[in-house]
Amino acid sequence: MPPKVDPNQVVYVVIRSTGGEVPGGSVLAPKLGPLGVAPKKAGDDIAKATQAYKGLKVTVRLAIQNRQATVEVLPSASTLIIQALKEPARDKKKEKNIKHNGNISLEQIYEIARKIQHKSYAKEFSGNVKEVLGTAFSVGCTVDGQSPQDLIQKIQSGEIETPSA
Repeated sequence: MPPKVDPNQVVYVVIRSTGGEVPGGSVLAPKLGPLGVAPKKAGDDIAKATQAYKGLKVTVRLAIQNRQATVEVLPSASTLIIQALKEPARDKKKEKNIKHNGNISLEQIYEIARKIQHKSYAKEFSGNVKEVLGTAFSVGCTVDGQSPQDLIQKIQSGEIETPSA
């Protein structure tokens, strides 16, 4: 029998799920069962917390203390970029290999870079912006009508001045 869990101890469980949907019980039960948290209730909390990211893959961190789970959403750069494109929700079972061909402003890129700054290993804010521009390139969208690769070159050469965080 495993040792008793200290009620004051905070345990973090990280789960990647689709926004607005309840993750399957087969995903939650092995992680939450030993901690004494009901997987159904935690799944409903996750679905409620990720409603803003409906249809997008998002990382969720559950902080479990005294058999109570609090949900914290940790969106990735690609999730934030796709959300900034304001595309309609798609049925992921029917539509596969989606190409995202929209246009977002450089200000939106700066906002996304500020949101994910805590996860980044870049020393300066310009490094964060270049990370987000690289993600925008992989998603397949343009920034202010230009290729994100061109903007990265302009930031490196000093043509574009990035604001401080």
